[in-house]
Amino acid sequence: MASPIEGYAVIGDCRTAALVGGDGSIDWLCLPRFDAASVFGAMLGTPEQGHWILRPTDQEASATRRYAPDTFTLITRWSTGEGEVEVTDLMPRTDGRSDVIRRIRCIRGRVAMRHELRVRFDYAASLPWMRQVGTADAPELLAVAGPDALVVRGTALTAHGHSHVAETTISEGQTLDLQLSWFPAHLAAPEPLDVDDAIERTASWWRAWARGCALPGAHEDAVLRSLLVLRLLTHADTGGIVAAASTSLPEAAAGSRNWDYRYVWLRDAALTLEALMHHGFVREVEAWRRWLLRAIAGDPGDLQTMYGLAGERRLPEWEVPTLPGYEGATPVRVGNAASEQYQADVFGEVMIALDAARHVGLDDDDLSWSLQVALLSEAERNLDRPDSGIWEIRGAERRFTHSRAMLWAAFDRGICAVEFDGRRGPVERWRVVRDQLAAEIEATGFDRELGSYVQFSGSREVDAALLQLPQIGYLTHDDVRMVGTVARIERTLLRDGLLRRYRTEANVDGVPGDENAFLACSFWLVEHYAHVGRLDEADTLMERLLGFRSELGLLSEEVDARNGRHAGNTPQALSHLALVRAADAIAHAKGTAAAAARASAARSSRRALASPS
Repeated sequence: MASPIEGYAVIGDCRTAALVGGDGSIDWLCLPRFDAASVFGAMLGTPEQGHWILRPTDQEASATRRYAPDTFTLITRWSTGEGEVEVTDLMPRTDGRSDVIRRIRCIRGRVAMRHELRVRFDYAASLPWMRQVGTADAPELLAVAGPDALVVRGTALTAHGHSHVAETTISEGQTLDLQLSWFPAHLAAPEPLDVDDAIERTASWWRAWARGCALPGAHEDAVLRSLLVLRLLTHADTGGIVAAASTSLPEAAAGSRNWDYRYVWLRDAALTLEALMHHGFVREVEAWRRWLLRAIAGDPGDLQTMYGLAGERRLPEWEVPTLPGYEGATPVRVGNAASEQYQADVFGEVMIALDAARHVGLDDDDLSWSLQVALLSEAERNLDRPDSGIWEIRGAERRFTHSRAMLWAAFDRGICAVEFDGRRGPVERWRVVRDQLAAEIEATGFDRELGSYVQFSGSREVDAALLQLPQIGYLTHDDVRMVGTVARIERTLLRDGLLRRYRTEANVDGVPGDENAFLACSFWLVEHYAHVGRLDEADTLMERLLGFRSELGLLSEEVDARNGRHAGNTPQALSHLALVRAADAIAHAKGTAAAAARASAARSSRRALASPS
């Protein structure tokens, strides 16, 4: 049986990631990229779909887990009646390789360890050909199926049905190193790693990256771990930032809201960059901007909401018959049909991120600015087109208020680039479009009787995405219209003290079933409270949200507020970046974040964003 979602640790090499359960089992691993087919898929089924378990044979053994400080080196300490061992799990930072290291070190006494390997390539559709290719002194097990191959080194494994097993007793002071390496099946297996060197170099790389972080002065441990998660989800070679490391973890128990998040959403990536920029990371921003230019090169009319890690455009959604689903939640999906939707808000998110990049020292080159001009031209051509919105509604397209405000922000940032940053563009026309959008939002997106903005034109529902209106400068947090909107959001979307995105019972999204509280939205509410001086409420909600983090500081997409169970894909970039924003807002409100104060002063001196009439 799979671990609870919150029970999974993540290890990764910034190319892919493995999810490790509290029972010592790697239940999810796709090689060599986040979006490749799984090698271990037990998380979305049973051990029959593939796993790699390493734990004491004593079923009563207890475990504690932690990351080595400022890294993704997972250290699990197992205690039995006979002794104690530490298992160190990591994916080493190497040039172009994909490896997993599992080191067993006995601290006290003697401990018998159980080792079971079930390799299932291609989402458990391919049972590999397994053969022993090493020697008695250097055992190696080779697994091959189609284009994929693995070699496992470190201990002799014996075939047992369709798995390979071993039991090894390790005594105090002894160490046993296990290595798994992926390689293309038509090539020779890579050489074994120097494990000591790989562990040290990987830890040093992560710690050096973490040292570059400017922390806000509030909830710093949570902020740093969240920023580390965002870096983990950023592909080392392409610069693409995936939304999560998993697919098809359900948003509600046994539900069908199961989506593949192992791709690069322009929205999530742009918001991630804002969080990274605000904390001193510029190199990642430059890499993503290059990725963006490659991904959307050509006709801006072909702009998609999401892409593959290297900018691939075709992400067809299909259901996987060989994976039974997490706790039986079906279907399991690969690919994402949202890649074919029109989501107008992405114009705003991309323009906001590129505007922010200019102000951390990344000047536009000719290609970058010409791309932004082309994006605004495309946005203008589609100005009257309804869209699927930030939440990728699978029902009818609408004129979502959030989307219209994000279009407003896109043109606003283009205008600011001309007025404040010396760029050239049809600024007079952009001003007209921006003002028209503001007038439309106030006429059709604001309900004067309710005193609130609404989800879309003609609706009386609210949407937690409206909390972003002051974040993008459309109006101030304390504007009476925003105050009324937040009050209505609190009345209608809070469930057990946390926010849902919208009321699923209103039947807008075209998908059956319910969902849990959406973590990013609740963090946005914290941010709002902090900005309007409701600091006690901000602190209370923030502490509650931080309490939902796993023992390792990780967050999925959603949470069941009644029992603390995580839901949706994990670890989730949007949840972690929203945590960072909320902590920044609290620190700024309390006057403890010098970096946040400097950034705010810089923005204020560059321009004052007028509230739309």
